[in-house]
Amino acid sequence: MAVTNEQVTGHPFLKALYRDDYYPDRVVDRGRDILLRLCERVETERPADVDALYVLTHAATEEFNTLQDAFWEAGSEIETVAREAIAEEFWFVAGAYGFPDADIEELIAPRDW
Repeated sequence: MAVTNEQVTGHPFLKALYRDDYYPDRVVDRGRDILLRLCERVETERPADVDALYVLTHAATEEFNTLQDAFWEAGSEIETVAREAIAEEFWFVAGAYGFPDADIEELIAPRDW
């Protein structure tokens, strides 16, 4: 299923990471794909409340946990700049789908980066 939310389709996910050569585009692409899959799941499953949204964002966060290894293998890591950029994208997704009051820390609670 393709994402249909116009805010999302026009959004340049992880733009700050693409602009910085420290983060390899091929790995950032995988992060962008995680976020797009999250959006697809939100559109498909239509979480009824913020707690249901957290279930989806936690699963996506776990995917980013796994992606950390790819960053390391490429001579990079999910450090301060990347952590902030990724967290902001989760918050963007929450707002784009009608959850502007979602807690940013709870959106990414299972992170290990």
